[in-house]
Amino acid sequence: MSDLTDTTPGWLSQDELELARSRMPILYVEAVPVRVDDSGEVTKIGLLLRIGPDGNVSRTLVSGRVLHHERVRDALLRNLEKDLGPMALPHVPASLQPFTVAEYFPTQGVTPYHDPRQHAVSLAYIVPVTGDCRPRQDALDLVWFDPQEAVSPAVQSEMPGGHGFLLRQALAHVGQSAS
Repeated sequence: MSDLTDTTPGWLSQDELELARSRMPILYVEAVPVRVDDSGEVTKIGLLLRIGPDGNVSRTLVSGRVLHHERVRDALLRNLEKDLGPMALPHVPASLQPFTVAEYFPTQGVTPYHDPRQHAVSLAYIVPVTGDCRPRQDALDLVWFDPQEAVSPAVQSEMPGGHGFLLRQALAHVGQSAS
């Protein structure tokens, strides 16, 4: 007989995940990887290049689910390593206060964030990285943009689901205009 307090984390099967997504919001963490200068000002923003399930190429942020019995800090570190590689050397903030909470809906227009698969709540962080980033998993590449280039219409048009809006919020949070 198994212990009722056994909380060994694990991935849900695809069927279990689809069932959960159809019935309740799923918690995510998102990170805007940045390079900063000696004074702490953001000089570069890292955007991942991915091919989505529909075959479209897009630019995205680091993102992933928080697993059962996983601390938010651990989820953030795990997803940063998953997307940027083990040598990215992220500097997760001592305080895990997100710069915003993004709520994704399967129905477009409810919020600026859209995910056709699910209702999801995401805690969003700005995370300086100092190491060598080598995308892994489903990311094709990581490209570093200066802040003004990252909010340009050309780059923003490649960021679906509200990630462009989230990026502009991140820049505003660190005192950089998103013009």
